[in-house]
Amino acid sequence: MEIEDWIDEVSGANFAWYIKRLSGNDTQLTGGHQAGPYVPKSLAVELLPQLSDLSLKNPRELVELRVLPDGFDTTANLIYYNNKFHDNPSSGRNETRLTALGGRENPLLDPENTGALTIFAFEYGAPVKCQVWICQNREQEALFEDEFGPVEPSETLVWSPNTKAIIADTKKHLGACSLSVEQIPSEWLVKFPSGLEIIKKSISLRPDLSKSVDERLLRRRDCEFEVFRSVEQAFFFPKVRSGFQNLDEFLAVAQSVLQSRKSRAGKSLEYHAKSILDEEGFVEGIDYEYNPKIEGNKKPDFLFPSVKRYNDGSFPAERLTILAAKTTCKDRWRQILNEADRVPTKHLLTLQEGVSINQYEEMSRSGVRLVVPKKLHKKYPSKIRSEIMTLAEFMTHIKN
Repeated sequence: MEIEDWIDEVSGANFAWYIKRLSGNDTQLTGGHQAGPYVPKSLAVELLPQLSDLSLKNPRELVELRVLPDGFDTTANLIYYNNKFHDNPSSGRNETRLTALGGRENPLLDPENTGALTIFAFEYGAPVKCQVWICQNREQEALFEDEFGPVEPSETLVWSPNTKAIIADTKKHLGACSLSVEQIPSEWLVKFPSGLEIIKKSISLRPDLSKSVDERLLRRRDCEFEVFRSVEQAFFFPKVRSGFQNLDEFLAVAQSVLQSRKSRAGKSLEYHAKSILDEEGFVEGIDYEYNPKIEGNKKPDFLFPSVKRYNDGSFPAERLTILAAKTTCKDRWRQILNEADRVPTKHLLTLQEGVSINQYEEMSRSGVRLVVPKKLHKKYPSKIRSEIMTLAEFMTHIKN
């Protein structure tokens, strides 16, 4: 089945969509025992209200599962792990997951699909049916992200006919950076702020200068997400609430929402990395250059130490470094291979939650070294964790 035909098939009012990128834990790349992809509890209960019965421990219901484009069929469980309300109130689980996926033959458990954008289309009924599409390339991902905006690691989107809206599941966000309308700068309610302005706001709310650079990066990214969603709601909801005179007005607002999401995601990781470099004593123009132009029109994200040194043929190539920043790398890491001919090893800062061993070995053979915040290392296979740099280790490498 072609992806366009599948989208038409699951786009009716009887379907709810859940969109995420598969993590290393989802695909059991790390050898963990999470037992299947996380599903937002609100969606699970909407599909199967009986799961909300707290008198039952770990209630579950059958789901007819079909995984595409491979065409793998099985019967899975949608289970509510509710130990928190039974024998382990202090640290028990309180989450829903799709489990009993049929073993390693299921593409959802294929390590090579780690990082892939995946759409779960749940069909209401008895039994509940779920069709899953695992995107095979950037072109397929673009079909969805052009409609809903970028979907980054650990972020998920839910659409259901009851809400009639794309809702970001905030399970992993702390909430401390959410802003009321009164807390949002008044000028932002007139003109939507740039991604850099939102990042500066998130840094002011969560400076975290006493924390490690790895933790600082992740906490600020969470904060930025909350600030962005707060501003998006305050800026666009009044326009939606007041209604539209015609279709063109509606499409214009929808396009503005999508464009603001793309703009925020496109440069976010770069901006955060640059802020942390500056805070750690790296001087732009001396220790590094941001988005420099080299070798014609090539523009790496970060070049160490400078264009002048790079263009100096007598300067040792082993003392040159580039750092690319890409939130996901499954199908994007090859983009950096030709960014700087003189640099034999390209460093890639990513937030992707795992890569397969096969893909990692291909990256290594191509001269790419991953830089991943320390907290995310556990989402990578144990075999390669020692070879992945933390952000702190990368900065030490540059200083030395």
